[in-house]
Amino acid sequence: MTDPARSPARGGVPRDRLLARLWRLGPGRFGLIAVAVVAATALVSLAWTPFDPRTVDVTARWGLPGWPHLLGTDGTGRDILSLIMAGARTTALVAVGAGLVATAVGIGLAALGALTPRWTREAVAVLIDILIAFPVLLIAMMISAVWGGSLWVVVWSVGIGFGVNIARVTRPELRRVQRSDYVLAGRAAGLTPLQNLRRHLLPNVAPVFIVQLSWSMAIAVLAEAGLSYLGFGAPVTQPSWGLLLADLQQYIRVHPLSVVWPGLAITLTVLALNLLGDALREATDPTLRRGGPKATPRTTPGVVA
Repeated sequence: MTDPARSPARGGVPRDRLLARLWRLGPGRFGLIAVAVVAATALVSLAWTPFDPRTVDVTARWGLPGWPHLLGTDGTGRDILSLIMAGARTTALVAVGAGLVATAVGIGLAALGALTPRWTREAVAVLIDILIAFPVLLIAMMISAVWGGSLWVVVWSVGIGFGVNIARVTRPELRRVQRSDYVLAGRAAGLTPLQNLRRHLLPNVAPVFIVQLSWSMAIAVLAEAGLSYLGFGAPVTQPSWGLLLADLQQYIRVHPLSVVWPGLAITLTVLALNLLGDALREATDPTLRRGGPKATPRTTPGVVA
């Protein structure tokens, strides 16, 4: 009897082999390691950092990398390594929070736009076209200007904005899969639309969804850093890579090395999320796995607003 987890109709990959597939792929290996390092750093910083990120020591200002300040200090004597470790908490919160919001919004709108009667589908399609016309960062700045700088404003505004992008790409895929024979067979067997969605539709659009979600989480990290840099994101009392970059960039001509560390942290995190999503697609897409990496051209993720 065929294992449902391996059935083409379910489009799935056995869980015990997914990590092995990712590890064999170069981008997947780099993405797993980098994301794990960021997550571990965020967890460790909850209990320990080399120095208190809020402690000011004017006698140690602009210290070069060395012992005990491994990455040096800023203009107020704060330890840069401690600030980056504490900022990893903010990055992880924004990435995961925005990803969860984008997942709920994207799947909800895509399902409404693909599985409902025609008038509802058309209304949802129009709504998606209207919402996608508004740039996500502009909406976040407008909300922050009214409600004040807050991480939750960034999470919700970025999550909803990129959830619309996910819905725009996922909805046509759901419509295509809905016409498949196994979906029709499930419907004839008495499966409800929600059961068909869970058993057949979502597993088969997972590769496309995963790429879009990884882009959403990566851009959420950039959005938080950019909004914090502009003063619309994390409050000044919250450790943030964007705030640290804004504080240090004005001294880039006299202390250029200090700016490298927060910029490098943001770059590597965004790159890791993108590469991990790309590797997940290759590991879960049956057409790429069975026909070889060149069997089907890779779909470039949709342009985000």
